[in-house]
Formats: sequence, structure tokens, C-alpha cells
Amino acid sequence: MTELQLVDSHCHLPLIEHEGGLEKILSNAKEAGIGHMLCVSIDLESYPEIKEIAAQHQHIYASVGVHPNSDIKTEPSVEMLVDLAKDDPDVVAIGETGLDYFRSTGDLGWQHERFITHIKAAIEVDKPLIIHTREAGDDTIAIMREHNADQCSGVMHCFVDDYDIAKKALDLGFYISFSGIVTFKNAKQVQDVAKRIPLDRLLVETDSPYLAPIPHRGKTNQPAYVKNVADFVAELRGITVEEVITASTTNFFELFKAAQA
Repeated sequence: MTELQLVDSHCHLPLIEHEGGLEKILSNAKEAGIGHMLCVSIDLESYPEIKEIAAQHQHIYASVGVHPNSDIKTEPSVEMLVDLAKDDPDVVAIGETGLDYFRSTGDLGWQHERFITHIKAAIEVDKPLIIHTREAGDDTIAIMREHNADQCSGVMHCFVDDYDIAKKALDLGFYISFSGIVTFKNAKQVQDVAKRIPLDRLLVETDSPYLAPIPHRGKTNQPAYVKNVADFVAELRGITVEEVITASTTNFFELFKAAQA
């Protein structure tokens, strides 16, 4: 890796509606200095499209997994996830997976089991987890501990919890990723975490097409806007954006070892 460029560590390219389509989205990202991006799976039905995008673009990587809120007919098995991920060089992670008590209610035992399945698959293929957690921080950490998620490591994506949850994730070897939420005026808790975590555990993302950062809030998000997240985090920490770019890019390739710069 001779030149460090910013990485969007979490986006959903097939979901972004943009005039000019995918090639325009990628052109915008290139102009903004975005060198790489990780296109994240939310279900196995749409995974083939993600896989095709990654196969056609050397700077785009894929994950395989089922989002905790995805309504699916058949639950993924450990074997299914392992078969999709183990020998595919474009697949650098398992997920996104986790717990979400905001959008799902009632008996969520099925959500716990889905999460555990992903942890087991990640350990088996030795690829990191991409974890989504919303209003479920304590239970998420408890399952990670109980099922040895520290053996595969991973990232707490689009982090929205407090520093206590961040510290527990860090202690398990996980990284913390910040989305456009960190730029929102009322996101004081997330901003506190962004200031306090070690720089060598920090990632930035868009989660596009969702959560566009200021000054693009209200628009459809896209990977080019991860630069705004990096700018804001740099200002929060009192360092240069070049330091954030260097750290977050280095961290990305340290975590997602199957990704080739």
C-alpha cells in the first residue's frame, strides 16, 4: 500500500438510488479521495449483486450475512455462511449481524440465535464480524463474550452507544466505526466516544444510503460523504484530517486482512 486513501468501511451500494447509477457514485467517491469501500450484506437474496460489484471493482470488498432486522424465510446456517465466505477473496467479513431492539420487538430469541450463527461462522472462516447493535448494547456484548467473538474480532459499525459499551467492545479486540451520526448536533454521546477511543481502533463509514452527514443531511448518502465524517472526527479530536485518514485506512486493512490494498 503505497498511498493511503480514505476508506468507507460500511456502505450498501445496491440500495443507493443516484442519477447516473453505480458508476457515478464511484466517480464521486474517487473525486473525494475515497480509495476503497466495503459493501455490506443485509440478506442472502441480495448478496449475489454485492458479490458481482466486488468482483468487477478491485477497490470494493464484500461481506456476507443477514441483518438482525431482515425478514427472511430461511435462517442462515453456519455452513451456509462458511461456504459463501471461506474461499472467496472478495468476501472480507461476516455480517452485518447483531441485535436491534428498536425495530424488532417481542420474543427476540430468534435474533440472538441468528447473531450466534454469524459469530460461529466468522470464527470458522477466520474473518471479522460487522456488528449492528441498537438499544441492545449490554446483550450484544454479553453474547459476544459468551460465544468468543474475540477469536475473530470485528467492528461495531455505526456506533451509537456510550463509552462503557465501546470500552467493552475494545477489550474484546473490536474496532469502533463512526457514521454521519457523529456530525449531528444532538449526538453528544457518540461524539464523546469518538474523542476518547484509541486512534488505532477507529474506523469511519457512511452506512449509505442512510444517515448522510452534515452538510448533506437529508440527502441520499453515498461513499463520497465519508470525507465529511473524517473531517468532523478530526476536528473533535483536535488533529488533522490527514491523521484520521491515515489511521482509519491503516486500521481497515489491519482488521480486514483479506482485503487487498
